[in-house]
Amino acid sequence: MNRKVGLWIDHTEAVIVSLTGNLGEVKSIPSEIEKYVRLSDGAQKISMEEMRKRRVTNHLKKYYDEVISLVKDAESILIVGPGEAKFEFKKRLDGEKYYGRTVNLETADKMTEPQIAAKVRGYYSN
Repeated sequence: MNRKVGLWIDHTEAVIVSLTGNLGEVKSIPSEIEKYVRLSDGAQKISMEEMRKRRVTNHLKKYYDEVISLVKDAESILIVGPGEAKFEFKKRLDGEKYYGRTVNLETADKMTEPQIAAKVRGYYSN
């Protein structure tokens, strides 16, 4: 059966809604990304800032890969979110080169899991 997925994503959490026929499943994936910490000035600040950026970038790659592993077999994916994460995730997903899959983006503020599930069901019911 064809699996359709809706995904609300930002840098802190991803909520995946999977629809297969009349069945639906909701799964939440926390990114567990570290909080930003302001450092002191000077040369040490620059190197520490650069190290932090690298850690965040590497962490986001792992986070996106985990989410991709849960949606890669979907026929259609709706990616929703408030900021840059949806674009970063789509770029990472496009790098996986799974052909024959439809991917669409929409902007949305923070939503609860029931709101996300309703949005995904509404999107695919049309």
